[in-house]
Amino acid sequence: MTPEGSRYLHGTSPIEQRRLSRLNDLINRASLGELGLVGGERILEVGSGLGQFARSMARAAGPSGRVLGIERSREQLAGARRAARAEDQAGLVEWRRGDVLDLPLRRGEWGTFDLAHARFLLEHVPEPGRVVEGMLRAVRPGGRVVLEDDDHDALRTWPEPPGFTALWNAYIRSFDRLGNDPAVGRRLIALLHEAGALPRRNTWIFFGSCSGSADFPAYVENAAGILRGARRAVVEAGLLPAETFDAAIRSLDAWKRHPAAALWYAISWAEGRRPARRVTGARHSRS
Repeated sequence: MTPEGSRYLHGTSPIEQRRLSRLNDLINRASLGELGLVGGERILEVGSGLGQFARSMARAAGPSGRVLGIERSREQLAGARRAARAEDQAGLVEWRRGDVLDLPLRRGEWGTFDLAHARFLLEHVPEPGRVVEGMLRAVRPGGRVVLEDDDHDALRTWPEPPGFTALWNAYIRSFDRLGNDPAVGRRLIALLHEAGALPRRNTWIFFGSCSGSADFPAYVENAAGILRGARRAVVEAGLLPAETFDAAIRSLDAWKRHPAAALWYAISWAEGRRPARRVTGARHSRS
């Protein structure tokens, strides 16, 4: 989910929707474990996408909790509602269309949430600090803001698939062409601090696997899907010739059958709290 003026690099095609759904299947349990929900929390999910993680949080928060999912993309919201209905969970999360730079919260909702959460959002936003400031205003004094995002330099594969390093580096550079930061994961604590939050904890969520693990093909296919979704942006920007791009993708697809292949990656995770006093450091406040 991206705010007005931003462009989500991977688009919202049905293929991308399926990739995102499979990605949620791989990481939601670990993300939920780090949140440590105890039940009854009021949760704001910023950039809720297909809503799988929002529904996971709602189940953990229980009947006395509340989850509000904010998403700009009509396609993503429609997909979230379809998935919720398919699992008989249509009323589990409240969905609301809106932009992360102007959160569509009602007057009585500001400063009431126990937790505001965003995942894989800030890497697609030219001004991530503004997003974090809005999230901080949304939580109550003492409430938590949790950010999960990528630092694409963290990826390692071994043995290296032929052409993969050049392909991955071209993909990283495509973020710059859109005014976004592919290494925003290393900045999460700084973004919390600059927004006026009190940083409390940072960690990694391991996102990797190796040959011999039943889920290894799914991890490799996710990486290939990410890259395929960025093909147009990479090629049109002149970052890599089309034939070189396609050859590297074929190499990656073949690599997942290598008997000693391993993929190493980690998602950056950071938590801050809203001070008990009124936040005065945010640049964009609303009354």
